[in-house]
Amino acid sequence: MSRTLLFRPARRTLILGATLMFAGVASIQSQPASAAAAVGQPAPDFSVTDTQGTPRNLSSLKGKIVVLEWTNADCPFTKKHYDSSNMQNLQREAASAGVVWLSVVSSAPGEQGYVTSSEANKLTTSRKAAPAGVLLDPEGKLGHAYGAMTTPHMFVIDAQGVLRYAGGIDSLGTTSASDIPKAVPYFHNALLSVEKGQAVAQPITRPYGCSVKYSS
Repeated sequence: MSRTLLFRPARRTLILGATLMFAGVASIQSQPASAAAAVGQPAPDFSVTDTQGTPRNLSSLKGKIVVLEWTNADCPFTKKHYDSSNMQNLQREAASAGVVWLSVVSSAPGEQGYVTSSEANKLTTSRKAAPAGVLLDPEGKLGHAYGAMTTPHMFVIDAQGVLRYAGGIDSLGTTSASDIPKAVPYFHNALLSVEKGQAVAQPITRPYGCSVKYSS
C-alpha cells in the first residue's frame, strides 16, 4: 500500500529547495547554493531532455505559462485523476490555451512509479495523456528543487518565470473519482487566474497523495 501524505503548510510562504545540479536524463542549471524559490518568486531554472528527446529549458519558455505535475502511475491518487480522465482533460485545456504542461517522474530506481523513457511514453499513449513532455528525475534533484512532496503535486509558473501556485490538484484528498466534482479545484482555479493575468486567490494549498519516492 502506498503511503499517503497530507501536507498543510505551516506558513503562508512555501519555501522550496534549490539544489541545482542534476546529472542523467535531466540537468538543472547551476545557481548559488543559497538560492531558494518561493511562490511569488522566480522558479528554479532547469534544462531537461524529455522522454521524446526534446530539450525543455525553463528560461527559454519565458512568455509561456508552465505547469509542472509530479506523477506516479502506480499511485492510487494519481490513478484517481487519470482513470477518470480529469488530468487528461486539464492537460488538453491547458494546451489549447498555449500552456506548456510538463509531467515529472521523480521515483528512484526500484521504487514505486519508476519508469524508463520508453515505459513513460507507453503510459502517455495508453492513458491518452496530453502533456507537452514527460521529464524523468530518478535522482530527485528536480523534485527537491521545487519541494515536490506528493503525487500529484502541482505547480504553475507564469509567463515571466515566477512561481504562482504550489499545492494540491483539489481540496479532497481521497482516491475516489466520485469526489472530483465535489472538490474545490485549487489547481484549475489557479491556472485560470494566471492565464487571465490575475492574482491567484489561493497560491499555496495542501498537496495530497502518495509520497514522492525519492532515493533518499
